[in-house]
Amino acid sequence: MKLIFLGPPGAGKGTLASRAVEILKLSLGEEHPHISTGAIFRSAIAAGSPLGLKVKAILDSGKLVDDQTTIDLVRERLAQADARTGYILDGFPRTIPQAEALAGFSPGLTSPVDRVLNFDLSDTAVLERLGGRRVCRTCGHNFHVVFDKPKAEGICDHCGGEVYTRDDDKPEAVQRRLEVYRAQTAPLIDYYRARGILTDVDAGPPVEQVVENFKRALGLRGA
Repeated sequence: MKLIFLGPPGAGKGTLASRAVEILKLSLGEEHPHISTGAIFRSAIAAGSPLGLKVKAILDSGKLVDDQTTIDLVRERLAQADARTGYILDGFPRTIPQAEALAGFSPGLTSPVDRVLNFDLSDTAVLERLGGRRVCRTCGHNFHVVFDKPKAEGICDHCGGEVYTRDDDKPEAVQRRLEVYRAQTAPLIDYYRARGILTDVDAGPPVEQVVENFKRALGLRGA
C-alpha cells in the first residue's frame, strides 16, 4: 500500500508513520518504509552522492531545498527495493508541482499513491502542541510541558542532555510555519480529494485514538 501523510506542523505525522509501519506489517505482512524528506536529505548528505552534496550546499546557505532537487531525491529513494511493495511518504509532496511530478514517476504502471491520509488539526491545537514541545539537544527525544514533561526540569530522561525549545517551535515561528503550510501544502488536500483518494483523519485526540482513526480510515480495524 502506497500512502501519503498530509497535515499541518504538529499533527504528529512522524509519530503516526512509525506506528503505521508496525500496523501495516502486522495487517498486510509487508514492509512499508517510512520515507520522510528530512531523512532522505540526511541520508544523501551522509552518502556524499552528487545530489547529497547539492542538498548540503543549499542547506548550508540557509535556503530551502528547491522542488526539483527534492523530486529527484524522492524518485531515487522510491526506486530502492524496500519501497517496491509500499511506503509511507511524510513531507512529500509539499506542493502541487511535487504532487504532479510524483504522479509521473511511473507512467503506465501502478499509481504511485493508493491513499492520502489528511491528519486534520486546528491552528489552536497546533500552537498548543508545538509551543509546548521541548527537544533534547543530544538525542533529539521530544517532550511536552503539558503532555510529557521530563522527570527533571530541562534534563532529558534518556541521555541526560539539555532539553530546550527549538527556535521553530516559538509562537511567532509556528505562526509562520502555518502560513507556509496553508499557502503551499494545504492545496494538496483538494488536489487529492478531487482524485478520490483522500481520507480525513481527526488528529486532535490523544495518539492512541488517532491510531485507531487511522486504522478505520484504511479498513484495518482488526490490526
